[in-house]
Amino acid sequence: MQDPKLNPQNQDSEPDALLVSLELQKAESQAQLLARLAGGLAHEIKNPLSTMAINLALLQEEWERVSAAGEGGDPGLAIGRSLRRIRTLQNEVGRLDSILDEFLTFARGGRVNRKPEDLSRIVRELLEFVEPENESQGIRQHADLVLGLPLVLVDETQLKQAVLNLLVNARQAMEDGGELIVRTERIGNEVQLSITDTGCGMSESELAKCYEVFWSTKPRGTGLGLSSARRIVEEHGGRMTAVSEPGRGTSFSIVLPLAVELVPHSEDDGAHESALQTKKS
Repeated sequence: MQDPKLNPQNQDSEPDALLVSLELQKAESQAQLLARLAGGLAHEIKNPLSTMAINLALLQEEWERVSAAGEGGDPGLAIGRSLRRIRTLQNEVGRLDSILDEFLTFARGGRVNRKPEDLSRIVRELLEFVEPENESQGIRQHADLVLGLPLVLVDETQLKQAVLNLLVNARQAMEDGGELIVRTERIGNEVQLSITDTGCGMSESELAKCYEVFWSTKPRGTGLGLSSARRIVEEHGGRMTAVSEPGRGTSFSIVLPLAVELVPHSEDDGAHESALQTKKS
């Protein structure tokens, strides 16, 4: 009887079987991730939908009572309560829109259209965008953005989304106001962006989970912002890290490889700019 190990047919089939097994494992892993994403999305959407359904039912009851009272009824109180419920409905619609936008950003991964861009310019534009809301919340912005940084090869739209997620995360961590410190700098053959807040901070266990999909410490958080930001950064060949301490704040760093080795010409090499001047208290 021939030894199966010496049978060429068996030797050929073993790699095929291993390949099939690996493909099955990959498919199973993808199916599990898809199920988790679908379950998380359903859970996030269910809460605002429930709030909307309750407020719509209350609106209906309110105006049914006014209608039943006829001309002798006083609709003034009903109008005030109805306006408050309409504002609640509008807020929940906005929340749903935000949840779906973040989910689509996360699920869209891998589609990048990269071009050489100035990271300091991108960050400056985002800081100008978030400044009014930060200011209204008592958050003072401090920016140290290096002029003449080497360009980075990025999809500007996606990178802006990643950085905006970090800026929003910082604002949410400083509900009672605080300081937002943003810096760009060159480190060897890379460019680093750091975003530091003086907010509530995270414990070691929270920091270890902060990139998990649909995990959040915030009551209205989607748990997609940080995971989406890190995925975008990694798709650009970069990396994202964080340090945090409860009660003292959190600092996120994005490191991206240079698109070119030479620093673009500037009239004042090594100069800095404050994209936003420190606001006086």
